[in-house]
Amino acid sequence: MKILLEKSAFDIETYLKNGGYEALKKALSMKREDIIEEVKKSNLRGRGGAGFPCGLKWSFIPKTEGPKYLVCNSDESEPGTFKDREIIHKNPHSLIEGMAIAAYAIGAQTGYIYIRGEFARETRIIEKSLAEARSKNFLGSGILGRNFSFDIKVVRGAGAYICGEETALLESIEGKKGQPRLKPPFPAVKGLYQCPTVINNVETLASVPYIVLHGGSAYASIGVGKSAGTKLFSVSGPVKKPGVYEIELGMPFKKFFEEELGGMREGEKLKAVIVGGSSVPVLTAQEAMAANLDYESLQQAGTMLGSGGMIIIPERQCMVEALFILARFYHHESCGQCTPCREGTGWIEKLMKKILEGKGASEDVDNILSISENMMGRTICPLADALAMPAISFIKKFEHEFNAHIKGNCNLCRK
Repeated sequence: MKILLEKSAFDIETYLKNGGYEALKKALSMKREDIIEEVKKSNLRGRGGAGFPCGLKWSFIPKTEGPKYLVCNSDESEPGTFKDREIIHKNPHSLIEGMAIAAYAIGAQTGYIYIRGEFARETRIIEKSLAEARSKNFLGSGILGRNFSFDIKVVRGAGAYICGEETALLESIEGKKGQPRLKPPFPAVKGLYQCPTVINNVETLASVPYIVLHGGSAYASIGVGKSAGTKLFSVSGPVKKPGVYEIELGMPFKKFFEEELGGMREGEKLKAVIVGGSSVPVLTAQEAMAANLDYESLQQAGTMLGSGGMIIIPERQCMVEALFILARFYHHESCGQCTPCREGTGWIEKLMKKILEGKGASEDVDNILSISENMMGRTICPLADALAMPAISFIKKFEHEFNAHIKGNCNLCRK
């Protein structure tokens, strides 16, 4: 166990010395369908939050003639999540190599890296790394002397959280307003420019070279059950060693918290944990300590692995204040396309503000729960759910703090 990538493979020469692009060379000698089968065999699941099987997604691309696209989602805007940024900082060629392999497997000639607009430094790193890859013929025409051409373009976002949703991202690349599309049709059938498209997260694509080089079974042997491989967790909050960690899926949270994070800082006590980014249900300290860090275990615990954006919440934090901050964020970031999301996020923010200011009543809490339940599953994309799920879990697990605010005796809020 170590913090991710202590030794930088920032430049291509360092990457090559450590076996970089050997997986691409191997992939180009394989049949495209065999690469997809290896990725299926690996049980690699999307690391952006949804956890959908990567190889299965690739297999949906039709084998017909015509343009196909590969898109890397590097919009990383989920509060509490900062692990893809570290891959770009420390090991950008693993992403580029993974994209080249994925493009060959699905038959794409053009790829896009859609990167968060605030990531100015990261954009420069990616552009430099792409130029290095082209100079070695790992990108471009006739890659490594084979009948395969592929290149990558970088598109910068403009600070919209909603563009992390895959179809809103496609709309943005096409120069349109970033709003999610109705599905079906799914991107694998009609994606970018109405052509078959695969969209994967940075961490997902950066995992592909290992799978191709060592085989899907080797990757599947890491982790536990359907939660194969390693996962990056970006940990924030008052622990002794916050940061980005790469761990085998299935590790008990208690072990990770005590042995790797070093527990809470002096004078702090654990109250709750948001495991997978701000859009997943919160766990109490007791629930977190009993859970393992994998997809299935966390689902059984009533939450989701999500993006791996782990937010450690101390006892001194008022949960009413924390939920208000989340409500304000999601209301601001709603694209406004769907009424339950546009209105629901706004209502929750207003009610939370009222409660936080000591002007609330018990029916306000009931209304938040009712609004949340009526938001879930009723919109084009999951942004409404991304506020509704935390809202329901915060209220049900920390109801006493909401009652304290209503009675005017909360002693946790900042003065």
